[in-house]
Amino acid sequence: MSTNKIIIITAPSGSGKTTLVKQLLKALPELSFSVSACTRQPREGEVHGKDYYFFDEQKFKELIAKDAFAEWEMVYEGKYYGTLKIELERIWEETNTPLVDIDVKGALAIKKTYPNNSLSIFIQAPSIEELRSRLINRGTETEKSLEERIAKANDELGFAHQFDTILVNDDLATATQKLLHIVKEYLQS
Repeated sequence: MSTNKIIIITAPSGSGKTTLVKQLLKALPELSFSVSACTRQPREGEVHGKDYYFFDEQKFKELIAKDAFAEWEMVYEGKYYGTLKIELERIWEETNTPLVDIDVKGALAIKKTYPNNSLSIFIQAPSIEELRSRLINRGTETEKSLEERIAKANDELGFAHQFDTILVNDDLATATQKLLHIVKEYLQS
């Protein structure tokens, strides 16, 4: 296995990305989850360096100025998220491959930063109707947030063709096996 490869996984909300990523990490110990940085406050039980790297806005902006991020963006006013280069380097030094679970814009930015050593995978639900159904079944969305997520998913689907692989998650077991096959093949290349 050659080193310094990156696995980038993205998906619209409700596509099953988090579940697939957990399956992938369990099945392939040579992958390490890349911990993102953010400026939001930790939620109860979240640990700095494990769940996220938590920084205040001033520190985050200092890191931007020092070119410390492989990618970053201001998701909401004053709310920044990013992938630290030192986090990727830490994982490579452990001779593992970083698995970056990230939104679509961030995924495209990392792919642009590391065009020759990344595999980008776009996971999508079989249809917008299925996506809507999954989000409703979660029970975590208001009518307004549901419509916002559906609109965002429609927008994100327009970027799917820019990724190396599109994986339709219509059946979790099948999608998990396909994802494992795609990632194993890439790691062995």
